[in-house]
Amino acid sequence: MIKKYIQNSIQELNNVTWPTRKQAIRITTIVFIFMIIAAAVLGVIDEIFAIAYKALLSI
Repeated sequence: MIKKYIQNSIQELNNVTWPTRKQAIRITTIVFIFMIIAAAVLGVIDEIFAIAYKALLSI
């Protein structure tokens, strides 16, 4: 059973269409840029909520 599973897994991996080096670099760059933008947006939102929270506590 395990032997058949491993054979099937290897067979499926041989059917995978792997990206070229250029495609992999481009996709990785896009993901990295998106992560930076998302982190910046979440940081700004967090700061806004922190300011609002402090304002509510000072009332």
